[in-house]
Amino acid sequence: MTKHTWNQTSKKGTKWWENAAEVRHTDKLSRKHPVFPISLVKPYIQTGEDKFPSRNKTHTPQDIVEVEDSPVPVKKIINSRKIRLNGKDQRQYLVRFKNQTADKDKWLAEDAIPDGNLHLRKFRASRRD
Repeated sequence: MTKHTWNQTSKKGTKWWENAAEVRHTDKLSRKHPVFPISLVKPYIQTGEDKFPSRNKTHTPQDIVEVEDSPVPVKKIINSRKIRLNGKDQRQYLVRFKNQTADKDKWLAEDAIPDGNLHLRKFRASRRD
């Protein structure tokens, strides 16, 4: 059995084994432990422009932003259901859109339906008959 000795001291005065390395972290990684085993540390090899002069620099991709089209007008509300979201009951309505087939119907919350009050009044009146 080999006997380990304390070899190095950090700026704060804490000691670690000779097979450990201390890393200085940025703010993002400040909660990570700064001392790692040497076996996890790999040497940095620069693959710079001097080795590959014809290689183009990589560009960081920009965030993809989905742009919503103008809302499709609602044809009618077909059905309703109650579901539980985040511990609360919420009523959703099956909405059919104008010039769309039945497979494009969507379950929407009351506040997400364009002109919801008008369509809900018609839907509730048709359910009473």
